[in-house]
Amino acid sequence: MLVLFASAEARVATCAARLRGSRGERGQGTVEYVGLILLVSLLMVGMVAAMKGFSGVQGQELAEVIIAKIRSAVNKITFR
Repeated sequence: MLVLFASAEARVATCAARLRGSRGERGQGTVEYVGLILLVSLLMVGMVAAMKGFSGVQGQELAEVIIAKIRSAVNKITFR
């Protein structure tokens, strides 16, 4: 799993380096946010895979907390 994260991080860094070389710093923030979103997505997939087959009260509580945090984060996003 860590190899997967390291590989994803290396790919994001490579893409960022290519963009910086061709256009300077323009768009750098977008690349960083995309990398961050990919990393968080991979972490969520890893958590789901680790919890697969785990059914119980603790699993339900964890799922509810994660969903509540995601919803609150999405609700805080404002577009200007």
